[in-house]
Amino acid sequence: AGRCGPAHRRRTVQSILRELAEKRQLSEEIVSLLQAQFSDLPRELDSWKQMADYSPEMRQFACLLHLYHIKAYDYLRKIVPLPHPYSLTNWLSNREAAAGFSSDVFLRLQEKVERGDQAYRYCALLVQDMSLQKQQEWDPQTKQLTGFVDLGAGILDADEAPLASEAIILMAVGISSSWTAPLGYFLVNSTSGQFLAQLLRQAINKLNNIGIVVLAVTSGASARGAETARALGIRIDPKRIQCTFQHPPGSAHSIAYFFDVCHTLLLIRNALQCFQKVEWLGDTVWWQHVVELAALQEQSVLELCSAESGRAGSKGSFHLKVNFATLLFSEGVAEALEHLQKLGLASFQNCSGTVKFVRLMSSLCDVFCGRGPYGKESLLAGNYTKISNLFDEAKSCFINLTDSVGRYIIKSKRKLGFLSFLLNAESLKWLFSNYTCPEATPSHHLHTHAFSLDPLEQFLRALQQACGSSGSPTCTVFQAAYHKLLASCSLAPGSPHSSGNASPQDVSLSQRKALTLGSIRAQYHPAPGRTLAPEYPYSAGLLLPSCALSNALTDLSLYTQSLTCTAGWVAEQLALDLQCEACLASLFEADESRPRCRSVLYIKKLGGLSLPSASVHHITSISEQALNRYGRIGGANKNTELWHVPLEQKVFQELLGESPLFPTLTNHLFEGELSINNHYTVLVKEITRCYLNIRTNPAQHLNLKYPCRRHKLKRLKGEHLFPSPLGSCQSS
Repeated sequence: AGRCGPAHRRRTVQSILRELAEKRQLSEEIVSLLQAQFSDLPRELDSWKQMADYSPEMRQFACLLHLYHIKAYDYLRKIVPLPHPYSLTNWLSNREAAAGFSSDVFLRLQEKVERGDQAYRYCALLVQDMSLQKQQEWDPQTKQLTGFVDLGAGILDADEAPLASEAIILMAVGISSSWTAPLGYFLVNSTSGQFLAQLLRQAINKLNNIGIVVLAVTSGASARGAETARALGIRIDPKRIQCTFQHPPGSAHSIAYFFDVCHTLLLIRNALQCFQKVEWLGDTVWWQHVVELAALQEQSVLELCSAESGRAGSKGSFHLKVNFATLLFSEGVAEALEHLQKLGLASFQNCSGTVKFVRLMSSLCDVFCGRGPYGKESLLAGNYTKISNLFDEAKSCFINLTDSVGRYIIKSKRKLGFLSFLLNAESLKWLFSNYTCPEATPSHHLHTHAFSLDPLEQFLRALQQACGSSGSPTCTVFQAAYHKLLASCSLAPGSPHSSGNASPQDVSLSQRKALTLGSIRAQYHPAPGRTLAPEYPYSAGLLLPSCALSNALTDLSLYTQSLTCTAGWVAEQLALDLQCEACLASLFEADESRPRCRSVLYIKKLGGLSLPSASVHHITSISEQALNRYGRIGGANKNTELWHVPLEQKVFQELLGESPLFPTLTNHLFEGELSINNHYTVLVKEITRCYLNIRTNPAQHLNLKYPCRRHKLKRLKGEHLFPSPLGSCQSS
């Protein structure tokens, strides 16, 4: 009877919202936004009886309320016949790359599933944000203001509505096959874990509707990521970890949750750096050991030139050099610490505890990144026992780590990184038990890299390139770039549609730049500007002829030495930016008598300049031949791309049919995607490009700032000399 009284009949949507705000079930900010944006909505509840008659504004109101506050939506749904939450996905979908779910992408995925393509039956769901520049703009085509929040059901463009400050992007990734599909984006001002949880559930439901089963969700290891996990029902407690959530809630289907491995490693690095020293069941992990390794200066190793090594008559000497592209949590760092300890360096004594911890973290990275002894397909039956034992060791380590005064780190404010790894371990074991066992397997293997944000980070990098600037784009620029990228999107496995101009492995490594020894060195010893060693002018006559006649007249030994020095300079320049440990090590001539350790290099130097590897020398030699044969030195157009690109093509033509380059990278060639932009081909391209740039514009690339001195090497007078970087130096 109470429901039929006058008080009930006078209730309106606005009055119900105010009631929810008074009960603190809905924030004042959301109520104010809803009232400002939807002031023209029907007030009387009778107007909401038929969902088929809902106006676009009424649908927008329902979507917004559901995503921002599911409890308020459920409460209002008891009074007003609002649709079931999972029916809202149709109202949140759009075509032509507008905000919301991309109808075109879901349609193409559905076609693949209906054709029976098993690779598309299971996927992981990734979520990441991209910052935007707040800016209101007028769109002359739509005749609307843009730059506001847009969740796919329409722009919130009221005067009181906030401008969008970030875009939330969702992506589906194949688990047994390496396909990726950008599912859509949402322009928001601020988000909460509750909001992202509802958005993820909407995406999962939409994928389920077309026959794709979501097995896992991955987010960043951040405060918002942790809040999202808890909102979905994940428990991150070392004593009782709940690594899955049900979808729909209360159903039998469970979905695993992962935190991005790269984000997790950064948190653990930060913890070690803040605590400086941690104890682990009798072992001590010292951050200072890592700092000393990163700060280790290049040192000459004179004993390598002894008669015992067979190099007594060779020119130059070998130098110990740290490979700054080495990842902190890698076998390379563990080997480097052990090696330097054996050499007797005081800074690295008593580093066994640090080595043990780094090696444990390296093994965990191998599992989650699909590298090392586990390969690309970590979740194989033969690997499970090894992986399970490794996870048990990691859990024992993490829950027993203490700081210098005995407090457990797992209970400190620096715990999220360790808890994230424990959650990931449980999720991976759960997936193995439920989806790779022979009796219930949808796939004989699962690609563990699908549970990282790397594929989505790769897409975001291409998106940033398409935006045309390094800063945060406006909503208009972002949407135009997204439309352009989506137009070239291919859902085929291994498709390079989202990679821009970089290989997938390059993107993965670039996201881990903050985890390299080079980044640690930069924190403690900021690098000065790029300059060459003072000894360089003494060792390089830079005599590089440019015609056949000068080749015949030139002292060939001087020409060869000059070419070698320039090739060494190319190697040093490339080493400043390379973020791949293996590729960097392949640039220099190494001491074969020493154990191979890519994190600690023994490179040969002559007159202060590092000597290049045989492969780098060969590429620069072929580049010089192509330059002499096809180039026009001194031409007005030599600095244009139209002149350089054909010349680079000639170099590649000369290299075709030659013996294989970089023999140490034979296996490394197949560690990334099998595309034309893998590390092997990129390395050849960059060496060629760097050399040709130096040869055609030496004044720009060899800008030395040392006092003028005479060259010790003989230089010939004439126009065929490589222009000296020391313009005022005199020839002898």
